[in-house]
Amino acid sequence: MSKRETYENSTEKLLLPIVEKLGVEIYDVEYVKEGSDFYLRAYIDKPGGVDINDCEQVSRALSDALDEEDFIPDAYILEVSSPGLGRTLKKDKHLEKSLGEEVEVKTYKPIGKCKEFKGILKSYNENSIIIETEDEELVFEKADVAIIRLAIDF
Repeated sequence: MSKRETYENSTEKLLLPIVEKLGVEIYDVEYVKEGSDFYLRAYIDKPGGVDINDCEQVSRALSDALDEEDFIPDAYILEVSSPGLGRTLKKDKHLEKSLGEEVEVKTYKPIGKCKEFKGILKSYNENSIIIETEDEELVFEKADVAIIRLAIDF
């Protein structure tokens, strides 16, 4: 397991009792380097969405727990937020909650001269994702998908 995965998994374990107590759920945890800074991001959600108070309460409790456990030796910036409207669908639980929703799929390589697709998420399994566009049903191998996220219509 990589350092990143270890930090993310350990943070999720610390975060679980916090979110349960505060009535929110873990959407995702990521540990990333941007420029010269490391970020530990916890995304939380609940039916109807989270607000600034939810994020603040989780952030304070998580910060205290991280200080106590002290398993990340590098300096990092802790951020707690909502996954947002155009949330990335990284895990099967994200895909499950988004069945029937409009999504955007971006592929690593062009498929029929196109790398971006938009449609309704119809189904998925461990290897593939199926969306329905206005014209057809498209099947993508998960290994070919760079990113899938909820579509935002303005």
